[in-house]
Amino acid sequence: MIATADYQLVSEAAGWTDRPGGATVLLHGSDTIDFLQGQVTNDVEALAPGTGCYAAVLNHKGKLRTDLRVLRGADWFQLDTDQVGAAVLLHMVRTYTLGREVSVEDLSTTRPVLRLVGPAAADPLDVAPAADEHSFAEGEHGIYVRTPLGVDVFTPDLDAAVAAFGVPRVSEEAVECVRIEIGRPRLGLDMDGDTIPQEAGLNERAVSFTKGCYVGQETVARLHYRGKPNRHLRGLRLDAPAARGDEILLGDKVVGRVGSACESPRLGPIALALVRREATPGDEVLVAGTPATVAELPFSGA
Repeated sequence: MIATADYQLVSEAAGWTDRPGGATVLLHGSDTIDFLQGQVTNDVEALAPGTGCYAAVLNHKGKLRTDLRVLRGADWFQLDTDQVGAAVLLHMVRTYTLGREVSVEDLSTTRPVLRLVGPAAADPLDVAPAADEHSFAEGEHGIYVRTPLGVDVFTPDLDAAVAAFGVPRVSEEAVECVRIEIGRPRLGLDMDGDTIPQEAGLNERAVSFTKGCYVGQETVARLHYRGKPNRHLRGLRLDAPAARGDEILLGDKVVGRVGSACESPRLGPIALALVRREATPGDEVLVAGTPATVAELPFSGA
């Protein structure tokens, strides 16, 4: 059960949590752009200093290996991802930069991530990043990056940053609930190594169709221009709480399984799921034997 006070903070004010694990790397060198353009799905060359983007690393069949965030500084790029994708990111930068003019600095253990969540997340900062997602500013306590939930702070001293910002700690459950409400999928929960970006609704945020070639591009482009994905990321409005992995039935056919789920204090039991395309918004389905309705994302009322 999500604590009401925590949910109110992250939906109306601000609270903080940290990011367990994860990987953060800093790249310098004249070949950095060419390297990244050939490995990730988005157009990092088009970024202006002080901005960033969301992207993915795919296998040759166009399926997700990891998602990541890319920031561009004056003469550097920073890449980071959550714990589930850390090994893939570190392997990519260590293996495919060999023989190139790219230096790699692993900041995974020296620059932890403090997540400020809520509409007032930027208020305690000494300098606020621009309002656009992935925009960032360098402040007294590190790099402050705008997110859909608030601001991520890459800081060399998490305890000092927490003390300086003066916002209360909130539960991960409350933060996850807000993420589910706005319909943002999470690697390892809502998408995995069998997922093509378009299925998870990532094309608009993470994929460029105008830049040069990258690993997995052929499949992604072919599906985008000529095909229809077999699955789509959808919301579920549930009559009762569900658990990750619960089957979703449309009639007598299994059309998916529950990914992230929560009991939202505002919306009631909700979930995200990759469901087959025949299950469309408004359809009534059964989740673990309990009625539910397929919904568009983000959830109405979130």
